[in-house]
Amino acid sequence: MTAATSITVRVPLAVRHRPGRKTVVTPMTDGVAPVTMRADPALVKALARAFRYQRMLDQGRYASITEMAAAERLERGYLGSLLRLTLLAPDLVSAILDGRQPEGLTCAVLAGGVPVGWDVQRTMLGANSLGAAPTGRSGRSR
Repeated sequence: MTAATSITVRVPLAVRHRPGRKTVVTPMTDGVAPVTMRADPALVKALARAFRYQRMLDQGRYASITEMAAAERLERGYLGSLLRLTLLAPDLVSAILDGRQPEGLTCAVLAGGVPVGWDVQRTMLGANSLGAAPTGRSGRSR
């Protein structure tokens, strides 16, 4: 039988306490500061909820948005606006999750309505610089 061995790994980092959350600050590497990602927790949570509710509809757990809103104890209008987030262009969704969303993109902006066409979304939300791969499609069909 072999003796148990252990390895200790030390990673230099700092933990900064901010109101309501803790942030891990990684050290500089080769004189270059790390890229900080500031994912908006409200946007990320809204996206997660939207895709969760959409999945429940797709799986047939609920027959309609009205039925789901009643069962989940949500306003039907809020649920409808939340479900529209599932129509965002994939590169916009990735940017939001990575904290690279365009300046000023908030839940309030998205709640105001987003066009279905992905190219129009990118233009309206100022996300043309995200490096979206050309798909030949301007929208998503359901």
